[in-house]
Amino acid sequence: MLLKRAVESRYRDTVASRRVTVVTGPRQSGKTTLVRSQLAGTGTFRTLDDQGVLDAALADPSGFVTLGQRPLVIDEIQRGGEALVRAIKSAVDKDSGPGQFVLTGSSNFLTVPTISESLAGRAGFVEVWPFTQSEIAGTTGNFIDSVLDGTPALSEHRPSGLRRRDMLERVCAGGYPEVHQLPVPQRAAWFRDYVRTTIERDVVELSGIRKVPEMNQLLRLFAARTGCELVMQNVINDSSLERQAVYDHRAWLETIYLVCTLPSWSRNLTRRVKKRPKVFIADPGLASWLLGKTPDALENPTDPATGQLVETFVYAELRRQLSWATTEASLFHWQDRDGAEVDLVIEAGDGRIVGLEVKSGQTPRREWFRWLELMRDTLGSQFIAGITLYGGNQVLPFGDRLLAVPISALWEL
Repeated sequence: MLLKRAVESRYRDTVASRRVTVVTGPRQSGKTTLVRSQLAGTGTFRTLDDQGVLDAALADPSGFVTLGQRPLVIDEIQRGGEALVRAIKSAVDKDSGPGQFVLTGSSNFLTVPTISESLAGRAGFVEVWPFTQSEIAGTTGNFIDSVLDGTPALSEHRPSGLRRRDMLERVCAGGYPEVHQLPVPQRAAWFRDYVRTTIERDVVELSGIRKVPEMNQLLRLFAARTGCELVMQNVINDSSLERQAVYDHRAWLETIYLVCTLPSWSRNLTRRVKKRPKVFIADPGLASWLLGKTPDALENPTDPATGQLVETFVYAELRRQLSWATTEASLFHWQDRDGAEVDLVIEAGDGRIVGLEVKSGQTPRREWFRWLELMRDTLGSQFIAGITLYGGNQVLPFGDRLLAVPISALWEL
């Protein structure tokens, strides 16, 4: 499925202004496809997945980065090791012109010290995630920019009338491009192979850790907690691994984009703020497969996984939209020790705040806005909107700057 990626303009701007552009994101998210589509007859593309190309890069890193038309695209850069990164650093230190190198990789470069330290100040980073719902629908996906501007755009929104069943099917499909080309019965096998090959290849190659079954076990423990506060002691208690191994494996699962953590937010709303992050499986389709859930199962109103997976779905959509939003913003969650919590908090660089609750139900309730009201009353004018994203089909007011909004607004707005 060749769809226009919303991050294309940010990619082009970065290549035009920075010496090195680093394109990161999960394996099979479309990084290589995006980069190839933007070469348009210029530049040189080399992938370190090709053994001969990799051998050349390892044998003569300096010569490897010297030859080729610019930009020189090096795919799967993490396979080249520290010597290749140092050679790139040396090349761009001699020539400060933009657009010299594009590096792609399936591990998070910001967590690999030899890469992030060597390229500090020289590189711009672009994240490419699996498809958003807006990309699949062919829309712009500007929910973050819209809500930070206030409630008028939301108040005037006319939802399409997405059925709850359709939403649950979107949750279970997720966003990996190849999944959307497969018949539904074949998707489970794809997810199984994806997890195995991603762990076996990326983690083993980067770290030397070879206990793949342990990594799989831990990934499923995180899946059981997706959308929830991460209490590491509970994970340790439920696993068969030693304490340090759990922490080490978690770090690698984050590095290869299978697991994401969402930091806590604090603006002194109360004195008892919890500081633990939330944990999410990076893609809702992958999370659904790990939990063995189908749309039929999630239609059961008593299944606790429904709420978790719908929140994972919303988190994934927002996390991906951040990669191209015009407004500089960050995503958090908020929770205190007395039970107050807001599922997701969008904070703009200038301090504007939008609070989001996520509910899978189809009928909005007054109590859904209790903690959003606390946030509004405490923050005053910096509080732009309190929104409950829910499974219904109407935009409904619930007080000053408080709205119930269909989840489909994430890609329809």
